Amino acid sequence: MFYRSTRCSASCRFLIIITKKEVKPLHHISVNHNNKTFQLSYETFGKALYTAPIVLVNHALTGNSTVCGEQGWWNDLIGNGKAIDTNKYTVLAFNIPGNGFDGVLVEDYKNTTVTQVANLFLLGLKALKIDRLFAIIGGSLGGGIAWQMATLQPELTTHLIPVASHHISSDWIIANTLIQEQILLNSTNPVHDARLHAMLCYRTPKSFQARFNRTVNQDLKIYNVESWLLHHGKKLQDRFQKSAYLLMNHLLKTIAVENLEAIQAQITLISVDTDLFFTADDIKDSYQTLNKLNKKVSYHEITSIHGHDAFLIEYEQLKTIIAPIFNGSN
Repeated sequence: MFYRSTRCSASCRFLIIITKKEVKPLHHISVNHNNKTFQLSYETFGKALYTAPIVLVNHALTGNSTVCGEQGWWNDLIGNGKAIDTNKYTVLAFNIPGNGFDGVLVEDYKNTTVTQVANLFLLGLKALKIDRLFAIIGGSLGGGIAWQMATLQPELTTHLIPVASHHISSDWIIANTLIQEQILLNSTNPVHDARLHAMLCYRTPKSFQARFNRTVNQDLKIYNVESWLLHHGKKLQDRFQKSAYLLMNHLLKTIAVENLEAIQAQITLISVDTDLFFTADDIKDSYQTLNKLNKKVSYHEITSIHGHDAFLIEYEQLKTIIAPIFNGSN
């Protein structure tokens, strides 16, 4: 590998580590910011660019640009004949620089913010000569980036769809990102152990009870809930690097979008009633604030025992909410 020092804004500096291998072949585009050059990686799905309305999908903490197709993490929502139909739309997704999927890692993660990522995505769109989107949609962290993009360039998109995401990180999220960071910095098995704790934030006690009910894995001689957590720790450890986890976790607490009055898009807010992370109450507060600002906004709530991860589980409810947007009946 080799090292390259670069600058993300006039006031912050971070070190990018370029590794030799991408997880899969990706498209790349150069963007210039403050006289520095950045490489953004991305994927497209469905109709060719410039031939159909474009939907930008922003990935969440452990996600990437592969939103559909083989290994797609939102396959139940995006694809041929799906709610976001790739027969009708061009689907575009960038990798957050430093997520490691394109072989790029950010060492000085504390100097990176959601605002900087949003600005890089906007520069990526400009480099691709895209000045208008049909929709920006993102879950969790991806929704936070979507919020920021819609305020930085208000005329960019017709629809803004943050899913299980708020425009500002709560004290609860900031507290949990601190615990995650401490595990990552101090554990001898950092990615694995941090993931165990994170899964408790993404699910609920009722979800665990319904699935496991104190049953025992007879082969391992441990509770099935323990086996499940250890499996998820190992699974993430096998595909995610510590530096990527540190960055993505840090980005969560930097979501702080305040200029809501600038947004021109039609906003579709989607919460999960049992979400312990970006709570339904916080998203309802956003709805009230946007209503007072006379914005075009609607509020929808997924009902689930599964908490935050319901946006990756309750696909039928999510499809019902967004289908009118993408089939033209909204």
